Amino acid sequence: MDLEARKISFVQEFLRLESEEIVTHLETILHKQKVKLFDQEMKSMSIDQFNKEIDQSLDDAKKGRIISAKDLKSKIKKWD
Repeated sequence: MDLEARKISFVQEFLRLESEEIVTHLETILHKQKVKLFDQEMKSMSIDQFNKEIDQSLDDAKKGRIISAKDLKSKIKKWD
């Protein structure tokens, strides 16, 4: 069974639950796992990587590969 099928099956089973205690427990597990995943993804960047990104940003600015905040806001307004 692939992930999408497993999620559908889980949601169907979840919707049949009548126990508030089980729902609360599942909410707690979900929240803890999301926090754990977020923490894993937010690892500190090395000083070397940080300096490389600064250098890249400065190079982008020199070569005109930037957009002003005003222009960006205008573009975002057109997304709707």
